[in-house]
Amino acid sequence: MRLAITLFVSTFLLTANAASASGADYIRAHGAQGVNLWRLANQKREKDSHISQRPILVVQDNSNIVFKADTEEPNEFPDQWFTQPIDHLADSSDTFEQRYWINTRHYTPGSGGPVIVLDGGETSGEDRIPFLDTGIVEILARATGGIGVVLEHRYYGKSIPVSDFSTDNLRWLNNDQSAADSAHFMANVTFPGIDEDLTAPNTAWIYYGGSYAGARAAHMKVLYPDLVYGAIASSAVTHAALSNWEYHDIIRNAADPTCAGHLEHATLAIDALLSVPFAKRFIKSLFGLEDLAHDDDFVSVLEAPLGYWQAKVWDPAVGSTKFDEFCAFLDKPILGNRSLSLLPVGHEDRLVDLPGDIKLDFSILNYAQYIKENYVSQCDTSVEDCFGTYNDSNFLVTGLDQEWRLWLFQVCTEWGYFSTAPPDPDQPRIVSKLLTLEYSSKICKQAYPAGKYFVVPPMPNITAVNALGDFAIAADKLAFIDGEVDPWRPCTPHSDYAVDREDTILQPFKIIPNAVHHYDEYGLKNISDEPEEIRKIHVEMIAFVMEWLKDFKAPGLR
Repeated sequence: MRLAITLFVSTFLLTANAASASGADYIRAHGAQGVNLWRLANQKREKDSHISQRPILVVQDNSNIVFKADTEEPNEFPDQWFTQPIDHLADSSDTFEQRYWINTRHYTPGSGGPVIVLDGGETSGEDRIPFLDTGIVEILARATGGIGVVLEHRYYGKSIPVSDFSTDNLRWLNNDQSAADSAHFMANVTFPGIDEDLTAPNTAWIYYGGSYAGARAAHMKVLYPDLVYGAIASSAVTHAALSNWEYHDIIRNAADPTCAGHLEHATLAIDALLSVPFAKRFIKSLFGLEDLAHDDDFVSVLEAPLGYWQAKVWDPAVGSTKFDEFCAFLDKPILGNRSLSLLPVGHEDRLVDLPGDIKLDFSILNYAQYIKENYVSQCDTSVEDCFGTYNDSNFLVTGLDQEWRLWLFQVCTEWGYFSTAPPDPDQPRIVSKLLTLEYSSKICKQAYPAGKYFVVPPMPNITAVNALGDFAIAADKLAFIDGEVDPWRPCTPHSDYAVDREDTILQPFKIIPNAVHHYDEYGLKNISDEPEEIRKIHVEMIAFVMEWLKDFKAPGLR
């Protein structure tokens, strides 16, 4: 039997004509496969730690971004602690210590400056400290003469209220409890070294968050308007959804057209080869994954490099270029013949003859080499052990070092966002049709067996999120800021599914051109050194916050 590109050329041409054109991130984008990638990344980090003698803080939720902590300098932001109830909704005396950090550089007693609090979100709060130092918290605190705070989210970092991450012990990790934490903190905290009462509502608190924490910022303004004077929700995913297929569609449309074309072509070719028994073994072998038993596990590994898109940041000191490097790798011509790259993908002169009368575009061979070099090479055991997702026992360890269990629990109970192919089979795509909702969500049953006190629902209760406002969530002194090419934009109020709004001082509604994920959160010590679009948004943020503060009056003075 001869299997050449001609077997599925009609499919390729139809699609081409239709579209000419690590830790937490792993879990967010890849589900069960994300757990595998998280483990491999941790193993690599442990190996690398034997080389580097300096500790590293992984900043934000981008696995590639690192800040090196200089242990020889005094720590300007030491850990602080605040006592919280484990369960705000029950009559219980059980408590835990929630960690936070403060920036008092610009505080003057009695000046009436605000408190700018940044929600730590779904990662260790340590990862947010750079935003306290040079990012949005420092920018707003400096402009307003306020105090900056980073508040670590319950269960993350060192704010852990339980002895392990079993299903029962995770039952207090939900939207209601975490919101109550923030409210209790704002109304009762006493900052070290400060005698002045800076609690809400006697002091203006501006609540900032990005991504999941951005949704929390919006929710806090709606749920606790008497405590939250103003809120800034950046890349705020206020719309929860079961399937998050639009995530990759944003990337497909925003990426360089040549790269997007390579990915679309490769996706259709690989899906077609997997449907032919003798070719299936060959294509898996090409990627170094011939012993991976399940086809959906195989294609989910191929999805991994797409997560690099979210790691883009405007500041080259912390941003990633890995997505662009991946695209360049796909376009690398065979035997250095650059003229081949100028031909349309799938052109006969670009095809490489392979055993079994298979012909593939050279970009697919490059794709395979990239996966082998960057993922398969990290596997020290069998590929089934490293990349298989059907062995339930691999997801049942509940120790405190299994940090992947946290955000995934929130996904499985309230937030969703399972990575899938588009529901329309004719929709151009850069991920396999084998990435179904059933496949992506099966981790919920695997990782969280029913406990004595809590059972994870068959599908997440996304109504718990969407009931707070969904795309339409709004309030005075609540700002929404999004990136134009953020893969999470379809889940924000700037989604194409949402009704457009007017951008006003009282209800700012801003989009940053060509920006990815919460670009406004990052900053430089000197704003004038920032790129024009970032400097512009920071100036606008300072302006509307200053306008908000003009109207602030403590309850006793109203």
